Amino acid sequence: MPEEESHHAVKVLRLQAGDSVIVMDGQGGMFHATIAVAHPKHCVVNSLERIEQKPVRDYYMHVAIAPTKNMDRLEWFVEKACEIGIDEISPIFCTFSERKIIKTDRIEKILVSAMKQSMQPVLTKLNEPCSFSDFMKRSDAIPGQKFIAHCHEAEKVMLAKAIEPHKHITVMIGPEGDFSQEEVEKAIAKGYTQVTLGDMRLRVETAALYSCSCAAVVNQLLL
Repeated sequence: MPEEESHHAVKVLRLQAGDSVIVMDGQGGMFHATIAVAHPKHCVVNSLERIEQKPVRDYYMHVAIAPTKNMDRLEWFVEKACEIGIDEISPIFCTFSERKIIKTDRIEKILVSAMKQSMQPVLTKLNEPCSFSDFMKRSDAIPGQKFIAHCHEAEKVMLAKAIEPHKHITVMIGPEGDFSQEEVEKAIAKGYTQVTLGDMRLRVETAALYSCSCAAVVNQLLL
């Protein structure tokens, strides 16, 4: 096992040789295993037995989010979204973004921890941060339903009503200052539907988590 996981197993969980553990590879595999060598830097497990399981969900949730000024809020979103169910996260820098740099290594660690906590066998994909313009250039290749949530005056639909179950869903969430009108227009030109998340003004991380919850509820109700 990697050193960080070995330390957690031996020093934090105090597991010893002979103890049973569940091991995940982050790619859909989950296994029963037995600790053979309880070493804090290179713990060894053996007797792997695959755990047969049903797919966690039959839809794909992708959130493109402008990083929050306070990184704690973005990290909170990442953790909770992973527990609820999210497949892909794309950090995007927008016109009104107050934060232009993020360190993805810490977010990746949070995703791994949340994956283990919620017992989800597939690790959420974290894309490299990019500008809004670059994300738009990639949008033609994004399948399924595509939405942009914003607070501008416009004819919008409720996200929960717009989501079709069992589909690939992409939702764009802007920064504290919202998307610019130009960004909204560019997204519409790329096939994004304008949506509202309700009458209340939500923080960035709350709006993003709300989007994940909408997708989960719509799909669970129609199983």
